[in-house]
Amino acid sequence: MEVSVILQEKIYKLGNLGDMVQVAAGYARNCLIPSGLAVQANEKNMKEFEARRALLEKAASEKLASARQRAERLNEMELTITAKAGEEGKLFGSIGNRDLAESISAVGVEVARDEIRLPQGPIRATGEFDISLHLHSDVSATVKVFVEAE
Repeated sequence: MEVSVILQEKIYKLGNLGDMVQVAAGYARNCLIPSGLAVQANEKNMKEFEARRALLEKAASEKLASARQRAERLNEMELTITAKAGEEGKLFGSIGNRDLAESISAVGVEVARDEIRLPQGPIRATGEFDISLHLHSDVSATVKVFVEAE
């Protein structure tokens, strides 16, 4: 069963701010509405949305500008992480999203754990890696990370 919702901000692969979209009832009930990303589409909510549209668009453009600014700083960044490793360059343990987020944030650019994309999984060896970050639905960045043995 599907329901209509009005999006309160741009959602990747779903729609833009103000779009009325059809989504599964469970997705709307459990994810979109509780997190404030959407409201149920009815007359009352449509009128309220239109009254707040300018504020929502301004907030969305500020988020986008902030994400672009962070992306510029992150694209220029090169980060070196040291970890315990064996003779063949294999790490004792691994470097995951949390470790990368803490290292990048320590250098001066705030990054959340869920913004980091590691499609190949955690880093388990020394070497050079390009780490992709998804900062906004329209903005991505890449950080060059060098993992060295202690």
